[in-house]
Amino acid sequence: MLANLPARLPDLLLWGLLATVAMTTILQGAQGMGLSRLSLPFLVGTFFTGDRRRAVMLGFALYTIGGWLFAFLYFLLFDGLGLHSWWFGALVGALHGLFLLVCALPLLPYAHPRMASEYDGPTALRQLEPPGFLGLNYGSRTPLTTLLGQAVYGAVLGGFAQTPTITG
Repeated sequence: MLANLPARLPDLLLWGLLATVAMTTILQGAQGMGLSRLSLPFLVGTFFTGDRRRAVMLGFALYTIGGWLFAFLYFLLFDGLGLHSWWFGALVGALHGLFLLVCALPLLPYAHPRMASEYDGPTALRQLEPPGFLGLNYGSRTPLTTLLGQAVYGAVLGGFAQTPTITG
């Protein structure tokens, strides 16, 4: 794939964006329906600003860029293993989501400048609730919705990776 990367770059950017939009729609839809209080774009945005309105817009922009960057990693994995399918992409996405829930979210309070930790309560600066293990502090359905969103992200990318690029 690295040799074909320049030719596939426009497609990779398109499908990386579509996968990110699909995943974000699932995650934000779950939040809107009360299934979870987790908003990863909001958490990303509040890394950089305490203004909650700006955090939402900045977070969505940075989250989209992050989705594109992860798309490159997914494609390198697909190509390196020679597995190009929607089901393998969904599996990789679910494993990515599991890592996020088990490792990244519980560690977030130690890196996030505006998030309280499990051990110290909120302060004037640290007002965001920590996600906790599996993100359960943000709702009992958070693990399910997060895994679903990540699996869809991977499935979209895996499905694209098996599609041959049309050259003209």
